[in-house]
Amino acid sequence: MAERGLLIIIPAYNEEQNIGAFLQELRRLEEADVLVIDDASTDRTAEIAKSMGCAVVTNIYNLGYGSGLQIGYKYAVKMGYDYVIQMDADGQHDVCNVRRLYEELLKRDGEGKQLDIVLGSRFLDGSVTYPISLAKKIGYQIFRLLIRLGAGRKILDPTTGLQGLSRRAFTFYAQYNHFDDKYPDANMLMQMLLLGFRVKEIPAVMHPRTVGVSMHSGLRPVAYMFRMTFSLIAVWVRIKLFHMDVGGLDENPVF
Repeated sequence: MAERGLLIIIPAYNEEQNIGAFLQELRRLEEADVLVIDDASTDRTAEIAKSMGCAVVTNIYNLGYGSGLQIGYKYAVKMGYDYVIQMDADGQHDVCNVRRLYEELLKRDGEGKQLDIVLGSRFLDGSVTYPISLAKKIGYQIFRLLIRLGAGRKILDPTTGLQGLSRRAFTFYAQYNHFDDKYPDANMLMQMLLLGFRVKEIPAVMHPRTVGVSMHSGLRPVAYMFRMTFSLIAVWVRIKLFHMDVGGLDENPVF
């Protein structure tokens, strides 16, 4: 790209069965560069991504999903990108969503302001029907309630990993202690809403995982639900009671 407009960030861990076909679809998008964060995979994930012409960062140790995303944000800041779209490597996020998210990020309101975060939602009118387990449904209801009580916003899909970010948003995330290095989901939305970042949900097309193992398989969703609930409360306390990070955005952070 002559101008560094849009970067697609894809954290990946042992996704050799999925990532090739997914990246093949992404190659059709001429307006975007692609960065794969290989989180110390033991399979051919990094090799496949490199063969597809993608930029690849390979972690020596497995750092987790959140750390992978933050590495991508730091890369985007350093390389001068204006917008980021984060997607999963397992093919659940349909490539058609990229243009929709990007178009929303580029829009300006009557005051000339742009959105900071655009969420690709599974649960809005116009979204493709997506199967959800009972445990996850309960978790979503809890997270929605806490965000509505804490930040005054109704977010139907608070754990979506399909997001578009402005430079203002991913620059904030790239800084120390501004991003959850394990499970950055509803807790990060609570944080950004409370800090005044502009957030919008739009319908998205997603598909169930067909091969490989999800990071939320087995009993993990139960542990995740408890961890996220406490994290949401901690975020609210940190910002509303202790006023941490309020007005603390550094537009030119040093890493």
